Amino acid sequence: MKREELRTPCYVIMESEMKKNLQILQEIRQQSGCKILLAQKAFSMYSCYPLIGEYLDGTTASGLYEAKLGKECMGKENHIFSPAYREDEFEEVLESCEHLVFNSFSQLECFGERAAKAGKSVGIRVNPECSTQGEHAIYDPCAPGSRLGILVSEFPETLPSYVEGLHFHTLCEQNADALEITLKAVEEKFGKWMKQLKWVNFGGGHHITRADYDRELLISCVRRIQDTYNVQVYLEPGEAVALNAGHLITTVEDIVHNDIAVLDVCSVSYAGCDRDAVSPASV
Repeated sequence: MKREELRTPCYVIMESEMKKNLQILQEIRQQSGCKILLAQKAFSMYSCYPLIGEYLDGTTASGLYEAKLGKECMGKENHIFSPAYREDEFEEVLESCEHLVFNSFSQLECFGERAAKAGKSVGIRVNPECSTQGEHAIYDPCAPGSRLGILVSEFPETLPSYVEGLHFHTLCEQNADALEITLKAVEEKFGKWMKQLKWVNFGGGHHITRADYDRELLISCVRRIQDTYNVQVYLEPGEAVALNAGHLITTVEDIVHNDIAVLDVCSVSYAGCDRDAVSPASV
C-alpha cells in the first residue's frame, strides 16, 4: 500500500527499522543473560506483537486490560505492576499474568499470598529515593511525596517467604549512567533482602536503542547484579522497541488565520506493521 492511499490519521511502522531495534535488544539479552519485556504502556501496537515476540521474552502491563492484551497477542511471559489491584479484577489478573508486583505491604498482605498459592511469582516495588531525572521531574517516582514504591524505612526485618522479586522503575528516556547510579542506591538500601530473591526487575525508561546509549555499561550492570545476588534480571523498555521506527501520517484539513494548519490527529484509528510499508489494522 502506498502512503497516499492510507486513510489518515495513522501510524506507519517500518519493519526494517523496528527489527534493528529488536536486534539490539536481543544482543543485550544474549550478552548479559537478562530477560527483556515490552512495556505495553509505552508501545501497544499489537499488530507488531508477533514480530516483537520473535526477539523479546514477553510483555509487562500496568493494568488488567494491558495484561489481557499481552497474553492474547504475544503469549509469552506476562508481568504486571499496579499501584493498587482491585478485588473485582484480581482473578482475571491471576489468569493473565505469571509475575505480579505489589506497590505496598498493605497490597501485598491483601493479595500476595493468594497470588503465590495460585503459582504466581510475587514481587514488590521499591523506591530507592535516588532521583536522576533532571529533565523529567514530573515523571520522577523518587520525588518527595511519590506514591510509587516501598521505602526502606517501611521494610520489615524479613520478607514473607513467598516474595521472590524486587522491582524498581526510576528512569525516563535515560542512559545507562543513570541506571548505574540508581543501582548503587538500590543495593545500599535493599541489598540484604536481594540475596533471598529469585529476580530483580530494573523497570523501564532505558533508551537502549538510541545511538549514544552505553550498552556495554548496561551489560556490565546486569551481569554484576546477577552474579552478586544470583538473580534473574529483567528490563522493561517501551519506547526503545519502536524508537525512530515509524511515523504519524496526517492530513491538513484546513488552514486558518495566521497560517495555522488544522490536522486530523485527534484520534489515530489505524495502525500496522509490514515490510517497509503498512497494513492497516483496527486498534
